[in-house]
Amino acid sequence: MEFKDYNSFSLDWDDHFTEDVIRLMDAIEATPPTPPSSSRKKRNSAVHHQDNLKTSRQLPHSILSPPPSFPSSFARCQSNTRLRYPPLRFGGHILYSFTEDEVENAAMELLKIVEIKKKEMGQVALGFDIEWKPSFQKGILPGKAAVMQICCDSQYCYVMHIFHSGIPQSLQVLLEDSEIIKVGVAIDGDAIKVFSDYKVSVNALEDLSDLANQKFGSNCRHWSLAALTEEFICKELPKPKKIRLGNWELYPLSNAQLQYAATDAFASWQIYQVLKSLPDAVKDPADKRSETISSQ
Repeated sequence: MEFKDYNSFSLDWDDHFTEDVIRLMDAIEATPPTPPSSSRKKRNSAVHHQDNLKTSRQLPHSILSPPPSFPSSFARCQSNTRLRYPPLRFGGHILYSFTEDEVENAAMELLKIVEIKKKEMGQVALGFDIEWKPSFQKGILPGKAAVMQICCDSQYCYVMHIFHSGIPQSLQVLLEDSEIIKVGVAIDGDAIKVFSDYKVSVNALEDLSDLANQKFGSNCRHWSLAALTEEFICKELPKPKKIRLGNWELYPLSNAQLQYAATDAFASWQIYQVLKSLPDAVKDPADKRSETISSQ
């Protein structure tokens, strides 16, 4: 089924986008969410799945192929830091699901792909991100996590409209699986929000900013996803504010929203492939000595 761009339904929403509002939302977005209470409940519900764009229901042969390595790409980014890079765009199949049954089926399909990749490669990492509707009024909290995007390779990204479907059993199994790595920037905050909104844990998290610092021997730099994209895959990550701060609860998502969501998850997946192929930084002996002294 092909989805149209429903911009005509969001004209009133766009009226909120003054420069002051955008600056305010940038500040709110930079503030980490409040941690949830220690009590944890399990949630089981049914869900549903739907194809968008040019999608096939058969598992592709490409999922058996090992992920590419990017050492030459990394060197090229380092030597051309003053150039303006071309925009990154996910060019594979975007699988958009909305109802309970659709999201359940999408998650079941993802679990099958993960199992196949595990047998071939041992460890599996998924690009992970969420989106939600921001609040433009003081004292009113942002909306629930509305969209969850998961990218398993360069061919397929799953965009799940969980605001409408909830988190069904198979998706909960995937999120809580401690052997399936979920990668992203500030991913701990995303996990906290998912638990706060849906009482479902997201386990096995790998923060790409921390991983980048590990590779370069730095503990203080806070990398954004856009900065990592430029640094490691020589592309610019488009972040149009009218999409990023848009109404992610509205059904159906526009084609621009679907592309934005899939590209973010794909960027996380691809950056992880680059970073994990790089050696960890070797610590300066002086740093090791100072650590030893401080621990005594």
